[in-house]
Amino acid sequence: MAVMETIKKIYKAGYGPSSSHTMGPNRAAELFAARTKGAARYRVTLYGSLAATGKGHHTDVAIGRGLAPKEVEIVWRADVVKPFHPNGMLFEALDGGGQTVDQWLVYSVGGGYLSTEEGEVPMGITPEGEVYPHKTMTEIMEYIDKEGLSFWEYVEQCECLGGCRQSGSLWFYLEEMWKQMQQTIEEGLQDDRVIAGGLHLRSKAHQYYIRASAFKPSLQSRALVIAYALATSEQNACGGRIVTAPTCGSSGVLPAVLYHLKKNHGFTDREILRAMATAGLFANVIKTNASISGAEVGCQGEVGSACVMAAVASNQLFGGSPKQIEYAAEMAMEHNLGLTCDPLCGLVQIPCIERNAMAALRALDINIYAMMSDGRHIISFDKVVKTMKLTGKDLPSLYKETSLGGLALED
Repeated sequence: MAVMETIKKIYKAGYGPSSSHTMGPNRAAELFAARTKGAARYRVTLYGSLAATGKGHHTDVAIGRGLAPKEVEIVWRADVVKPFHPNGMLFEALDGGGQTVDQWLVYSVGGGYLSTEEGEVPMGITPEGEVYPHKTMTEIMEYIDKEGLSFWEYVEQCECLGGCRQSGSLWFYLEEMWKQMQQTIEEGLQDDRVIAGGLHLRSKAHQYYIRASAFKPSLQSRALVIAYALATSEQNACGGRIVTAPTCGSSGVLPAVLYHLKKNHGFTDREILRAMATAGLFANVIKTNASISGAEVGCQGEVGSACVMAAVASNQLFGGSPKQIEYAAEMAMEHNLGLTCDPLCGLVQIPCIERNAMAALRALDINIYAMMSDGRHIISFDKVVKTMKLTGKDLPSLYKETSLGGLALED
């Protein structure tokens, strides 16, 4: 019996700045509009984290786009936090007299996913539903060791029961995601503007990319990784098109590392797609057993998970064994435990943009550490994922995407 979903749900192309606050609500609005075509207008009540930081994340704009051209009234209720998840939305379709003719309570649970209290809302991705027979990394490693498989071969085996050569298959899908990742970086490296939102934060990727050329080779590669991560994160902050990996707010980490390894180490696109498959598998384990939502577990679930993805991808590319890859994943999450989500003004800018760059560098350092080891270690990846979930529940709500605590507080 399958228990874990396709990794295609980890990688989704869309517009920033937030998978939970922009992509999810936009998709919910489109689904509700499709089922209520006769509505005269709409009222949407946002609860908890969505209401607290929704204006900074352009949640109202995303919903309005999904319900257009009908008039939309947004009600902000940051004081009401639904027990099921902090990112609750109540959609109401109204008739000409203002009476509710249909309503839908739905939650944006991170990574662009939607869920009701009865279960997840289908994404429309093929294959839909659960395709993996295992849900923990311990189970997966026992299986691949027995079968003599690598992680990416395991992904291929589970995802491609009908064959992976047809259009829409795993490798075709990942190839499209990788093309978008590269395009986003290249566009971001050419951009030079003040990022909208009121913080007057200027994009830095272009200048960092130029300045990197003056460094010695030993420093230049690290400086370029920073530029690549900034390029994607800044495009995300500007509402540009990015790929979740696993979320919008953490979308700069994995692409920066992969782009660097292609440009500076000569890895092929085929090798990179296989690394993306492995990275998606580890993110899938996190999503299944904990969370990738900043509103639920803090930034450890977003940037922490992205750091895991980049660490395992780079370790596989450099020839790491399954044990070394799992060790890299464990370290990446362990050293992001407790990372709070407290963005200034609710914008995916400070500290989010810099944090993506630092996580990309950390992932590469973790790769080196894991490669120097024999892969043996005390704390398992599954244990650190469980710890992350518990840590997230213990974090005060102020530090989970509300902009009411931590760095978000005014001096």
